[in-house]
Amino acid sequence: MTSPVPPNQQVGSPAAGATNAGWYPDPWRIEPFRWWDGHMWTAHVGGQAQAKPKVPAWSSWPVIICGIPMVIISVVLAFTEPLAVALGFVPLFIVGPVMIWLDRVEPEPIESKIHALLWGAVVATLVSLIVNTGVALAFNSEAVGAVGSAPIIEEIMKALGIVWMVKRKELDGVMDGFVYAGWVALGFAIVEDFLYFATAAEADQLAAVFFVRAILTPFAHPLFTAWTGLAVGRAVSKNKPIFPSILWGLGLAIAAHMAWNGSLVIGGGMGNAGVIILAILLFVILFIATAVVLVRFRAREQERFTSLVPFLAQHYGLSPGEVQIFSEWRTMLRTRKSLPKNQRKHFDGVHAALARLAVLYGREGDLDLVTEQRLRGQLQEARSAPLV
Repeated sequence: MTSPVPPNQQVGSPAAGATNAGWYPDPWRIEPFRWWDGHMWTAHVGGQAQAKPKVPAWSSWPVIICGIPMVIISVVLAFTEPLAVALGFVPLFIVGPVMIWLDRVEPEPIESKIHALLWGAVVATLVSLIVNTGVALAFNSEAVGAVGSAPIIEEIMKALGIVWMVKRKELDGVMDGFVYAGWVALGFAIVEDFLYFATAAEADQLAAVFFVRAILTPFAHPLFTAWTGLAVGRAVSKNKPIFPSILWGLGLAIAAHMAWNGSLVIGGGMGNAGVIILAILLFVILFIATAVVLVRFRAREQERFTSLVPFLAQHYGLSPGEVQIFSEWRTMLRTRKSLPKNQRKHFDGVHAALARLAVLYGREGDLDLVTEQRLRGQLQEARSAPLV
């Protein structure tokens, strides 16, 4: 039996007309109560309705704790080297659209993607900065820190950000692994560029460093961490434990990162021309290999989703109009584009729930009934408003 609900806590059903944020009976019956933020159900659950969750869905305690010192460092850099910080955001506008394109098959919640970005920007960056600095001082060599320490600690910390999304039950399959790996790595790359660009500005080398890191190789970190995301996503899709399944992907990520940093250290002794030549050779090879894998997996996920729409329609009562929209990819994109902005949220909600159900039914082993019930509730909630 749950404890009595404290006074001033709203308990009921948002679907019945309540829109205020508050604790309500969990519609999926996983826990007695789930937090409704006024627009959607969140991951905050509990045995009784207590106080409002202290951490929003786009954050977590590791992000908050590590975010404090990283914000201070970033603010100081913004005052001392404002151009370096401004240029650090350039990869966001290059890599970000690609991540959004990858995420169109099974759209992830915006709050979860923000959390992944922040994890890379503050948690992975702060821990890596401390460890790499310590190693460089201990060996009195920046090269040892760059080649021996950085690839290991940085990829491990980014991997923890991906695993955190599994813990939050947001990562459902291979494409999710790629997507969250990309956002974590992008957050890391942005803040790391703050530091690199600030140092380069002091040495009057900002233009060359900016060209190599932000223009020539903005996908470097996402390409490394993509292999970890692939390993985690495959483990989830096959209902296997994350450990030791993650090790092969993490090993490839570390090896690629180590080879990349090593080439830059070697190229640094050859001058800027040597750095650029090595960057082009190694980066293009890595980029092509990873792009081929990503495109193949995305096409496979897209084909599986559209082929399962009739099956999902029978199980979840989709209308003929909805089947027509979601069973043909171009029709779905064209329909979404034609909708007013206030209706796109419901459309995206239906699409996301259907896509996750398709991934769930595509997993090996017995159907996860708890997850199926949760996704069924999300689909019903999203379909509460007409799509067209």
